[in-house]
Amino acid sequence: MMAGMSEETTSQQHGPHGYSGDKAALLGRLRRIEGQIRGLQRMVDEDTYCIDVLTQISAAKSALQAVALGLLDDHLAHCVVDAARAGDPTAKVKEASDAIARLVKS
Repeated sequence: MMAGMSEETTSQQHGPHGYSGDKAALLGRLRRIEGQIRGLQRMVDEDTYCIDVLTQISAAKSALQAVALGLLDDHLAHCVVDAARAGDPTAKVKEASDAIARLVKS
């Protein structure tokens, strides 16, 4: 189980989600970010100038934030809307609020 996630939250993660239709694009973005992180490791291994490493860390962080915001948008547009249609959006709105709080802290 992922840190900070309750058993109830993780059990709700199975099945199609709002991002499912764009999964290939999402995975492509995550692979590019993975490449950025490997590049950072290489930069440190090669004793690259610290400001250049920090610049690349900032770029990787921005890329991750963009992915996170896209996932949050999909959650709101699909999971929360579906829960509202079913008559009980409270839990999904709380999940979204908690996710936003975690993003703001980072």
